[in-house]
Amino acid sequence: MKALHIITGLGVGGAEQQLRLLLRHLPAACDVVTLTNPGPVAQGLEADGVRVIHLGMFGNRDVGAVPRLAKVIRGGGYDLVHTHLYRACLYGRVAARIAGTRAVVATEHSLGDSQMEGRPLTAGVRALYLAGERLGRATVAVSPSVAERLSRWGVPRQRIHVVPNGIDVERFRFDPRARITARRQLGLPDEAFVVGGVGRLAPGKRFDVLLHAVAALPQDVRVLLVGGGPDEERLRATAGRLGIAGRVVFAGERAHLAGESAGGGEGGEGGEGGEGEGGAGGDLPALLAAMDVLASPSPEEAFGLAVVEGLAAGLPVLYVRCPAVEDLPPDAATGALRVTGDPVSFARALTRLREAGPGRRLAPQAVGHYSITRSAAQLMHVYEAAASGSTPRVSSR
Repeated sequence: MKALHIITGLGVGGAEQQLRLLLRHLPAACDVVTLTNPGPVAQGLEADGVRVIHLGMFGNRDVGAVPRLAKVIRGGGYDLVHTHLYRACLYGRVAARIAGTRAVVATEHSLGDSQMEGRPLTAGVRALYLAGERLGRATVAVSPSVAERLSRWGVPRQRIHVVPNGIDVERFRFDPRARITARRQLGLPDEAFVVGGVGRLAPGKRFDVLLHAVAALPQDVRVLLVGGGPDEERLRATAGRLGIAGRVVFAGERAHLAGESAGGGEGGEGGEGGEGEGGAGGDLPALLAAMDVLASPSPEEAFGLAVVEGLAAGLPVLYVRCPAVEDLPPDAATGALRVTGDPVSFARALTRLREAGPGRRLAPQAVGHYSITRSAAQLMHVYEAAASGSTPRVSSR
């Protein structure tokens, strides 16, 4: 099977890095079109041998992108088109229909209760989404929670198929040597209790909650934030105002995959150490090894990939909202604790974990549910059914 993936951009982000990981495991020949911003993930895809086409779309109203995209689809001889993220789903479905390709699958990566990819869910956004959805054959939801939201919107249930995000489980296995090296490079003392946060530094992630929580805790408690985004300066200012600037390390965007360069960031106190893969401190698995707990204060997640990665690294995890955990059977994700989203609740939970001391860094068995090989196999069932015009049969979990 030959498939074309269409995505809005290929800067560092969860959906973009998930696409690259998926293509490493899909038994299909795949090309990728990015509407905008090729970015570092495009470089990674090309290093993997994937052809990446930059469409050069300059804005939401660049309707000329539709015929350009249809030409790419028509000329590529693709059996199936797979779209990712709102803009690419809308333009990609229309272009595929113009090109005469009806086997169209779309993945909904980031649909919350009130936002989609950070944009408010207005009536207009929803109407455009539903109009475009009817042009495809299947919509993939990354969690049962997202599937339920799509159904409430009016997407027919028989068109919705749950294929969760996946991770390379072995890659995140705890490595005590990586912990020592990462802490040394980031200037984190061996005895420090390190609270980690992973994700885009945007207001919706609410990493300021962690800063307020840690400000109420002893001096040995540090914060390690992994990611970049528009909220970084505000978070730095908040740390300064709380008097904990020297206890916070901003590690920048980091690689999720081996051999990927995602750029580094400025360190906090002692943050300019030696260079590892992806910058000082190493790549994402190394930075997770350096943490003692992962905290996810966002109240609105479509999946919660960082939480799954933290569990795979054997970390205790505190979260406000995480469908990846909530959709599992009770007690399947040992080590994950749901808390309310205020600084006091996080401070109390962090205090209990700090007083309990370090435990064994073992991943719960449930992490295997989110293996990328399992997700790739499920997606191929959707592809095969969409290409034949039948209804895919995929597990709802």
